[in-house]
Amino acid sequence: MRDQLAVQRFGPSEWLLSAVLSLTWGSSFLLIAVAIEYVDPALVPFGRAILGGLALALFPGARDRVARTDLPRIAVLGLVWMALPFWLFPLAEQTVTSGIAGMINGGLPVVMACVTALWLRRTPSRSRVIAIAIGFAGIVTISWPAIQSTSDSGEPIADVRGMAFLFVAVTCYAIGANTARPLWSLPVAIPGVQTSEFAWQAGLAVLVLGVVGTGIAFVAFGTLLERTGITRAMIPTYFTPIVGLLLGTMFRGEHIAVASVAGMCVVIFSAWLTSKPDDRDVMLSDATR
Repeated sequence: MRDQLAVQRFGPSEWLLSAVLSLTWGSSFLLIAVAIEYVDPALVPFGRAILGGLALALFPGARDRVARTDLPRIAVLGLVWMALPFWLFPLAEQTVTSGIAGMINGGLPVVMACVTALWLRRTPSRSRVIAIAIGFAGIVTISWPAIQSTSDSGEPIADVRGMAFLFVAVTCYAIGANTARPLWSLPVAIPGVQTSEFAWQAGLAVLVLGVVGTGIAFVAFGTLLERTGITRAMIPTYFTPIVGLLLGTMFRGEHIAVASVAGMCVVIFSAWLTSKPDDRDVMLSDATR
C-alpha cells in the first residue's frame, strides 16, 4: 500500500489542492502586513490560532477524541508549528516587506527535505534533490533583486533581523506538524492589547488569516500530505513567493524585477519536476511511525 501511495501520479485534484494552498498561504503575508499596521504583532498569532481552531471544529475529523498519551506531543507541535512561526512572521514584517516574506517561505521545500532526511535517516533520490535544488535556485533568483532594492523613501525593504526571524520560522515549519494550541501565544498577546488599534482592516485580515489561512488551509494540506507524501506536499510553497510578490506589487507598491520573473519560471519548472512519482518519497505513515 505504501509503495502505491508513493508512486501515484500528481493528478488534477492534487494540483487543485496545491493551487488553493498557494493562493491562501501566498496571500497571508499581505494580510499580516495589513494587520500589523494597526495591532501589535503578538496579537496576530493568537487571533489566527483561535479562529483557525474554530474553523477546524466545523470538520468532523477535527472533533475526534485525542488519546491522552498524544497530548504532550500535540502541545510541542503546537508551539513549534504554529505559535512560534505565527509570531515570527509578524515580527519580521515590521522590517521586511510582504513580498520578501513570501519569497523566504518559498524555501521551505529545501529546509523540509533536509530536516526529513535527518529525522528519518532517508536521503531523497537524486532526481528529487535536483528538482529541489532547481526550485531553490529559482527562489533565490526571485528574491535577490528584491533584497537589494529600497522603498520609495530610500529605506531597505529587508534587514538582517527580519530575515533571521523568517529563517527561524521556516525551520519551525519544517520541524512541526499541522496542529497547535492557541494558548501558546496567549502570554505574548496580552501585553500587545494596550498598544493596538482595533481597526476593521486588521480584524478582517486576522479573520481571513485564521479561518482560511489556518483552519481550512491545514485541512487541505493534511489531505495533500496524506495523498502525496512530505516532499510533494511542499509543492504549494514553491508558488507562495509568486503569489506574495504579485500581491505586494498590486496592493503595496512593491516592484517586480525582470530577474524575479525569470525566477518564477524556474520555480514552476521545479514544481513540475517535484510532482513526478518517486518510490523514495517519505509518506505520512513513515514520518509518524
